[in-house]
Amino acid sequence: MLSFKTYLAEEVNAHMQHIQNLILYKGVKGTRQAIESLRDLRDTLAGSATTKIDVTMKWDGAPAIFFGQVPKGEEDAGKFFVAKKGIFAKTPKYYTTNAEIDADISSPDLNLKMRIALAELPKLKPKGIFQGDMMYSADDLKKQNIEGNSYITFHPNTILYAVPSDSKLAKKISGSKMGIVLHTEYKGDTFDSLSASFKIDARQFTQTKSVWFDDANVKDLSGSASMTKKETAIVTKKLSDAGKLFRKVSSSTLKQIETIPNLAQTIETYANSFVRVGATSLDPKKHVEGLIVYINNKYQKEIDKLKSEKGKDRKSAARDDFMKFFSESNKKQLIDLFTLQNLLSEVKLIIIGKLNQINNMDTFLKTRTGFEVTGHEGFVAIDHLKGNAFKLVDQLSFSHANFSDDILKGWDSPTR
Repeated sequence: MLSFKTYLAEEVNAHMQHIQNLILYKGVKGTRQAIESLRDLRDTLAGSATTKIDVTMKWDGAPAIFFGQVPKGEEDAGKFFVAKKGIFAKTPKYYTTNAEIDADISSPDLNLKMRIALAELPKLKPKGIFQGDMMYSADDLKKQNIEGNSYITFHPNTILYAVPSDSKLAKKISGSKMGIVLHTEYKGDTFDSLSASFKIDARQFTQTKSVWFDDANVKDLSGSASMTKKETAIVTKKLSDAGKLFRKVSSSTLKQIETIPNLAQTIETYANSFVRVGATSLDPKKHVEGLIVYINNKYQKEIDKLKSEKGKDRKSAARDDFMKFFSESNKKQLIDLFTLQNLLSEVKLIIIGKLNQINNMDTFLKTRTGFEVTGHEGFVAIDHLKGNAFKLVDQLSFSHANFSDDILKGWDSPTR
């Protein structure tokens, strides 16, 4: 289990990486983890797994809610509480009464949701502290016709979730006051000593009509998401090519990327600039060339903002020091590294495509002209034996939609 402080740092810093970015942030070890974990996922979906990997679904809910009993080592020990991410603070902020919520939360929508959570979540009789994503309160539910089908829908963030209106699930949701998907459990005697576990079984909670809840676990991995022999062969070939390329990449180059301050983050930020505009990156050689131009331009903008010559000289020296990494040798290594990232991303997308087939809800993006079918926000793969956890997200699809003004978000509704 992760310590609470470590977990919170990972949450705040988005430290749970996209699998292809393990190469940037964890060097040789991370690259090996990425390849081995994708192999294990391939084997799981092909029905031949020898290593157990759990997969959880990333639900696009809001707000994130922590709830349970205040730990026994705290002043309010035993009281039921709800909290936002203010629980991450040095002095954790949580709410045990409506008066505390009113004193701290001025947003009407968020205030109402926290009040509902405080009233309804105790009915689940949680034993411990849990975290989940709130999917809706009753006022958010709508009956909508989409592509000729009648649905009960809720739209907390970017993804609109739709449940066939004649289904048992729609009846359950329609009769509830809130919905929540649970994904993390904490144990410990004080807030700052809690340990986090990503494995939750919703069956431990007491059923109540007023709360629809589920855990985030992806069930039936070797059933409806099974890979065909052809798909397995394609993935195997890509992973084999990735392994060969990995052996070509210099460990010293990977070590530099891992340890030079802000280098991995800069490389990732440049790649994300393509995601924001819904474009794929250039080929690896052009990607390296573009990255160098991007870094130089970034430093130049910072230099131009400075007024003193001494300040400009210091920033210029910092740029020159940072750019020492981009030797001819390292530029060649980066071409192989970005090619390796592309291979891992291609395998990731095949696996995401299979995982998206495990679905009890339809998912859409709401545009200004109608609805577009989409997959889930993504998945988290957890290898408990090896201690690995990483994100599987179709960044070009979901991340672009998240940034795009053309995709209407749940908060764009006039009632929110």
